[in-house]
Amino acid sequence: MTKIDEANRNKKNKKKNRLIFRSAILFVLFAALVFALVSNFLKDNSVIDVGDEAKDFQLKQINGDGGSLQLSDLKGKGIMLNFWATYCEPCEDEMPYMQKLYPEYKDKGVEIVAVSVDATELVIEQFVDNYDLTFPVLHDKGQVMDLYSIDPLPTTFFISPEGEVVEKVSGALTLSRLEGYLQQIQPK
Repeated sequence: MTKIDEANRNKKNKKKNRLIFRSAILFVLFAALVFALVSNFLKDNSVIDVGDEAKDFQLKQINGDGGSLQLSDLKGKGIMLNFWATYCEPCEDEMPYMQKLYPEYKDKGVEIVAVSVDATELVIEQFVDNYDLTFPVLHDKGQVMDLYSIDPLPTTFFISPEGEVVEKVSGALTLSRLEGYLQQIQPK
């Protein structure tokens, strides 16, 4: 066998190896694409919206007795369910409004529940102390945020005493808008 024949054979082997390698990469990419599409298709993409029943959950309460609160325990009351974080300026802006209206509307059968999606309880505790918040402040590590498909912060659900979502508001609320929504969910 001559050197030219050996070089041609090596060249053919390299081409064959490149073809096998490229085919394997294409196969892996195709498999990843199929997996992503199937996973996305099978994922529960339900978004809770007006007219839907509020999904139940239980989270640790940061203020108060430090126990936990389950949403279904509030059935029969109007519920303002607010998702927020300490790093969210619009969230911070609406907290004083919520605190101002809480005592009055609590007496009328409306409960304000704030679900923080902050990473640590310490920053939430400091925030609660700083604003002297008396309504239940819960800590979520992402499960309830995912359950309610929250994006952006703040997002607020106004839930009737029967457990139906009557309003969903993305973004900060003014005092007058907040009070109007609380009036809508008062038990009759």
